[in-house]
Amino acid sequence: MIEQELLNRITIDPAIFGGKPIIRGMRIAVEHVLGMLAAGDTAERLLQEFPFLEPLDIQACLAYAHRPLTGEQIQDRLVTSKAP
Repeated sequence: MIEQELLNRITIDPAIFGGKPIIRGMRIAVEHVLGMLAAGDTAERLLQEFPFLEPLDIQACLAYAHRPLTGEQIQDRLVTSKAP
């Protein structure tokens, strides 16, 4: 899977978590997944804790976190809806 396909799983909706990046429009923030991974949780544990997540969602979070380190901006491409 190419990186852009992974990043398409990450969306921003001003109505959910104040516009923080989320996974597939659901109420789980990218930062939450990354925080759990940073704290030592495994991808398998996340998939057990959040059965609606898919392995590619976790990979998408990692790809999203990697982009700023390369100097690439992606925020503008992620907006899926506008606040009323």
